[in-house]
Amino acid sequence: MPLSDQLLAALSQQAVSPAFWLVGGVTIFVIAVSKGMFGGGVASLGVPMLSLITDPISAAIILAPLICLMDMFTLRTFGPSSWSKPDLRVLIPGLIFGLGVGWLAIERVDPRLVALMIGTISLSFALHWFWKQRSKVAGETKPASMPLGLVAGAASGFTTFIAHAGGPPVAMYLMRRNLGKTVFVGTTTAVFTLGNFLKLGPYGILMSERPETLASALLFAPIIPFGVWLGLRIHKRLSYEAIMLATNILLIVGGLRLIWQATGALMQ
Repeated sequence: MPLSDQLLAALSQQAVSPAFWLVGGVTIFVIAVSKGMFGGGVASLGVPMLSLITDPISAAIILAPLICLMDMFTLRTFGPSSWSKPDLRVLIPGLIFGLGVGWLAIERVDPRLVALMIGTISLSFALHWFWKQRSKVAGETKPASMPLGLVAGAASGFTTFIAHAGGPPVAMYLMRRNLGKTVFVGTTTAVFTLGNFLKLGPYGILMSERPETLASALLFAPIIPFGVWLGLRIHKRLSYEAIMLATNILLIVGGLRLIWQATGALMQ
């Protein structure tokens, strides 16, 4: 069957599926809202949620262009004036290196172990932040760090390629800087816009072999503008403290989910 016929068949089948819209549509909307609020969003939730209606590899392929589209909308609000240039200079080289390693290792590395590692680190960092808040330990504004930035960027690039779970390393690095909510979100947006667009090439090759993933992405795409717009509206109403609180709650929820999912898969 020609590629165009396969695409049309997939579009007609998916468009009338209640599960497709209830699970997939809601998942994409939540990720889009979080992108507008936090920059990094909760894209790591996308693969396990979309896996309820397709296989995990197809779920990752569907997410790749949709996350890039979200980045295009958020980048219009969080432009260069909201970026921390010193942090981008140390994060981006590490990010590119991590993406390259992830591409080379995607068929050799057990993604369950990657998920377990990121989940454990995320949970530990967030719990430490809550301990500091409860103990009233003042957070200090620390300078950009070349070693920490390179490590955070590399970890983010690797995990975002393997499992769309690159948010925690960058969030943990930037939170120690106390940059303010708009610079925090703007810098996060800049890092992941670059990273997600660099992933498009490899994922585009995979998408060309699975026309049904392109059909899903096309159907979900119209949800994104409203979701990002709503997230941006919420962002403007939140204080920096509220952004940090919500970010750490997401780190705990996402960390527990990754640990639970990875542990369950490893025990099978």
